[in-house]
Amino acid sequence: MTGILVIVAALAALMYLAYRGLSLLLLTPALAVLAVLVAEGGPLLASYTQVFMQATGGFIIQYFPLFLLGAVFGKLMEASGSARVLADGIIRGLGPARAILAVILSCAVMTYGGVSLFVVAFAVWPIASALFREAELPKVLIPATIALGAFTFTMTALPGTPAIQNAIPMPYFGTTPFAAPGLGIITGAMMLGLGWAWLERRARVLGPGYGEVGEGAARAPARDTPGLAVAAAPLVLVLGLNLVFTFVLIPRMDTSYLALPAYGATDVGSLRGVWSIIAALTFASLVLVALNWRRLVEGLGATLDEGAKDSLKPIFNTASLVGFGAVIASLSAFGVIRDWVVTVGGDNPLISLAVGTSLLAGMTGSASGGMSIALSTLGETYLEMGQAAGIAPDLLHRVTAVATGGLDALPHNGAVITLLTICGLTHREAYRDIAMVAVVIPILALVVLVTLGTLFGSF
Repeated sequence: MTGILVIVAALAALMYLAYRGLSLLLLTPALAVLAVLVAEGGPLLASYTQVFMQATGGFIIQYFPLFLLGAVFGKLMEASGSARVLADGIIRGLGPARAILAVILSCAVMTYGGVSLFVVAFAVWPIASALFREAELPKVLIPATIALGAFTFTMTALPGTPAIQNAIPMPYFGTTPFAAPGLGIITGAMMLGLGWAWLERRARVLGPGYGEVGEGAARAPARDTPGLAVAAAPLVLVLGLNLVFTFVLIPRMDTSYLALPAYGATDVGSLRGVWSIIAALTFASLVLVALNWRRLVEGLGATLDEGAKDSLKPIFNTASLVGFGAVIASLSAFGVIRDWVVTVGGDNPLISLAVGTSLLAGMTGSASGGMSIALSTLGETYLEMGQAAGIAPDLLHRVTAVATGGLDALPHNGAVITLLTICGLTHREAYRDIAMVAVVIPILALVVLVTLGTLFGSF
């Protein structure tokens, strides 16, 4: 019992101290080693170097290209003006009468195309602010509107999204970014539909008027920007090439050499999804630069450098959470927790997978971090349970991804805090609606996903 209390206390401390602004790079190893000391009095240095750092390094080795290329692509979209053009085009195209839907869709298009949600928030905020003011909609709804488009269905549910939350399950389950496409579309449509309905209802309840609450970020001055078609082309390429590499090009490649020890004695099934996203983001970034050469050439080196730097904090934070999870999993008391988690839902491993992943995402305040801890400690167990129950790995993949997109958006989540800062609002003013569209509704969608998957399997 003492060991379990130590684990719970370590997770609670991680959540609280991260919310208070302490660095995860310092928190995770310190709390992990402290948990080992209090729970078992075990070897502290060995737990750090042989468990924590091994797991942290393994995650970086596996996923750094995705973080790097995603951050560079997002920075190029921002620097070329393409992100702002896309947002402006969608918002102006739908007009003030559909202001809420316009903001949601502008965020969704960019995040589904691989643009960082942080870039999207900065790009969309000033346009959304102007549109909400023109439509006399409450400013306090802007953060929730952006969160619905950027933090929910395009991050976890829609098939083919290059989001890291959709990539992490692939090597564990041998799946692709397009796992369970039918269920993903249904789940995503539910998040979009219910979230949009909630925001429209709230706008009616609050009544007309923008409301001069907070200041928010100012819009950057106008400059030379690409046309809408040029701005959209790289996003279309990311999605199209991802599909082509996943199902056409890579399956036709001779990859028998992967069975050699020099290449990890693996097979293309566990690598196809990651390879597809790497190739798609690389080619799309090259095309983006070519189409916007005149706009990017002067500061191209600085833009690429900033994009590369932007990838470091997210991957090291997430990887350190994986290391923390590995140390916690090495404690003998974790076996009791693991045995309890896998029994939740009885004979249905989908329920256990959904509950365990959701709780860890909530405790860490990170969708990718919570997912990584869950899969690194229980991924093989869930795969075996799924095979025994006749559940397709594609369904396990989609449930895992969607399960990370609910409790991760609790108040201590870094993206939530950043979004509120950009909009110049506080948790008290705007978090209620963020919680509904990014926490409550995604959890309801997860319940529907698990129910449909249990009844009809993967489709």
